[in-house]
Amino acid sequence: MSNITLHSIAFSDAAEVFVFISGYAAALAYGRLFSSKGFRIATVHIYHRIWQLYIAHIFIFAVFAAELSYSIYGLHNWSFIDTFRIAAFLNKPHVAIVQTLLLRFQPAFLDILPLYITLLAVFPIILLAIARHPLLALVPSAILYVLAQFFGWHLTAYPAGQVWFFNPLAWQFLFTIGAVFGYSKVSGVNWVPRQAWLTRSAITTAGLTAAINISWVVHSNNIGLPAYFSETLGSFAEDKTNLDPLRLVSFLALAAATVYFVRPQNAILRTRPAKWLIVCGQNSLHIFCLGILLSVLGYFTLATFGGGVAIQLIVNLAGILLMIGLASLISWYKAETHGYTTSTLLSTQAVPGAKPGIRDN
Repeated sequence: MSNITLHSIAFSDAAEVFVFISGYAAALAYGRLFSSKGFRIATVHIYHRIWQLYIAHIFIFAVFAAELSYSIYGLHNWSFIDTFRIAAFLNKPHVAIVQTLLLRFQPAFLDILPLYITLLAVFPIILLAIARHPLLALVPSAILYVLAQFFGWHLTAYPAGQVWFFNPLAWQFLFTIGAVFGYSKVSGVNWVPRQAWLTRSAITTAGLTAAINISWVVHSNNIGLPAYFSETLGSFAEDKTNLDPLRLVSFLALAAATVYFVRPQNAILRTRPAKWLIVCGQNSLHIFCLGILLSVLGYFTLATFGGGVAIQLIVNLAGILLMIGLASLISWYKAETHGYTTSTLLSTQAVPGAKPGIRDN
């Protein structure tokens, strides 16, 4: 079923979407705080969010380690050691745990939150630069991206000889681009030129990229059919660690094409499935954490019962329903809590001398 995911029609995948939207959402949320409350208050809120992400990362690691330890030693699935890059933890858990706290030990599935935490850590500076002028953020970010590509700059990881799977020195550029777009919604100034030839170029690029990638997918299932430009572009498209320029251009073209064809007033955004997605997005951290843990359980299930289409459908459908269910439950709880808090506050205000309830305190 991976043949029908985003990477089958683009040189990029969900990682680019995540980082871009993270930058966009950060600028949208904290940009408003910056405009209304100032730099200091916005920075405090940003670092409060970083703390939440850090706690979530440690929690995920604890459950992740428990799942894998049971599977490896209880069910004797030794292949999972290499698949999930967990050998360092099993060999020296006391060292690996410390390195996890330092964000340097990054098993499979646990490498995206350290990137996000790192990017948010420098976001106050990015936000301050964007507020003065977007080029003050984009130009230094682009220079760092180019230097990282040219000189191979990266951050070291644990164990020795490893690097961060998502190189922050490269991925910060996409995050900054997303932040520039997000802050334009705050400032009301659109910095993107609206020339028709740019839109046509983006749509054409996205279309050609989709055709090339589809040929690769078809070739992987039938070697008798050609995989166009695979020898020329394949190695560049696979460089996810350093966000190869080919992946960056592919994502930006696809994003521009999506914005052109799916307008905010598009009817598809008012359908029930779209509303389910929106609810998941409104509770993104909880759903992300659940998704990581479900991904591990899903992998165990497929490895145990086989990877046929039927079991893949069951695993994916179960995961989707669980995430939508949790998102809906959290949204319902927030609505009920907000309603209760509001009614309590109004009732205390209506009675002279009444004390606020515990919830309001």
